[in-house]
Amino acid sequence: MRARPAVLLALMSTLFVAGCLPPASSPPADRPAADGTLDPDGTDTPEEFAGDIRASATLAEEYWGQVFQRSGTAFEPVRQIVPYEREGELDCAGEPLPRNNAVYCSAGDFIAYDVNWAFAAFRQLGDAFVYYLLGHEYAHGIQARLGIQKRFTIEQELQADCMAGAFIGDKARGGRLTMQENDTSELADGLAAVGDDPGQPWFAEGAHGTAEQRMDAFANGYENSLTNCGL
Repeated sequence: MRARPAVLLALMSTLFVAGCLPPASSPPADRPAADGTLDPDGTDTPEEFAGDIRASATLAEEYWGQVFQRSGTAFEPVRQIVPYEREGELDCAGEPLPRNNAVYCSAGDFIAYDVNWAFAAFRQLGDAFVYYLLGHEYAHGIQARLGIQKRFTIEQELQADCMAGAFIGDKARGGRLTMQENDTSELADGLAAVGDDPGQPWFAEGAHGTAEQRMDAFANGYENSLTNCGL
């Protein structure tokens, strides 16, 4: 990911006001390698995808470690990040994990993701979506560490979107992530793709929020850091 942070909110707002989301732009020539440097030969390969997964996990661990350190609280990173390919290949507290999903499992303190689904999203939407995906699931791990349990699923999920926005925004402002304008459309497309279907009751178990609600939550965290994420 790489970009001018000031562009993000304006472009996201424009996309939603327009009522349609353009397809993700072609991947930029430079992409971040797993060590945080730019990879001038980046392509949409499995190797690049794996590198972005590692880089986003490393930066999320770094970010939350710093947040906890500032508050004088000990921090334990999420224990493991695990790819899977088949439905039921992994389980969380005895519940098999479905395909086309990514989850944080508090029972085992791990993040798991369907690697085929995530790679397809990476190729369609771009590397920015990988940072959002890992940022969102890592936020659930932080909620577990802080003992945050909202009454409704949608509250838990929108807070995690805000926290993911804070992670990406703070790392961009701190120079650990650089972004280009196409990354904003990648994030917009990704958030639109994971919004609830029309007609989903907001209070339903498993509700995550509409595309617009998720965009607003993410943008709030991106712009204001963790201040308005309810932590």
